Amino acid sequence: MNFLKSIAVAFSMYSRIPMPRFEWGSDDMKYHLIFFPWVGAVIGALEYGWYILSKSYSIENIVFTIIAMVIPIIITGGFHLDGFMDTSDALSSWGDKEKRLAILKDSHVGAFAIIHILILGLILFAAIYSLNSDCFIAWCFSFFIARIISGICVVKNKKAKTEGLLSTESNTADDKAVFVWLAVQFVICCILVNYLFKVQLTVMLLALLLSLAYYLHTAKSKFGGITGDLAGWFVCIAETLMAMALAIFSYL
Repeated sequence: MNFLKSIAVAFSMYSRIPMPRFEWGSDDMKYHLIFFPWVGAVIGALEYGWYILSKSYSIENIVFTIIAMVIPIIITGGFHLDGFMDTSDALSSWGDKEKRLAILKDSHVGAFAIIHILILGLILFAAIYSLNSDCFIAWCFSFFIARIISGICVVKNKKAKTEGLLSTESNTADDKAVFVWLAVQFVICCILVNYLFKVQLTVMLLALLLSLAYYLHTAKSKFGGITGDLAGWFVCIAETLMAMALAIFSYL
């Protein structure tokens, strides 16, 4: 029962997929991060299904690309994009740490958030449009992988704030169990992708490592730790950089 509740909590928090309603307790939050990557697995499966459908009906590449971009937004409700936009505003403020953290809490959207989301969207569009078949299928795994790393960062890194959703998740989670199970999922996923797309996996992991280093440096130097918005920002950056790297590999 706790297993099923943890799945429901994870999908309720990080997706718009309908889940059974019940009153959450601290026990239900202990292991939900283990299932956070499976929201990405659903996105990846739908992306692959859309790829098969588009090939079967010879759908134009521009239409295919637009729908491929929209699928994650439909599943997550723009949850991570919200964090990306808030973080973009905070980083563009050139204020001190306290001001940046205050901007993260502000519900208003600034001009820099709009500019950055447009840039991110254009880059992602160009990347997906340029992917060959093998690289696109490999990219379908990026949603799962990015969320695994994001979950590990939540339980293993300093938090910038003592309140908020991320702090609550970290305080209620069984850090050791979550880390072990996320690490196991990461290894299994990499073994599978390596079997299918060995070179593409290497390209993706290099891009992931770059985005992770940038994420941790930004969190530490600009905010004093990670936050929920920064975690969403990282997921968006990681997925886009992996798509970019695979697009470059496609051309090469």
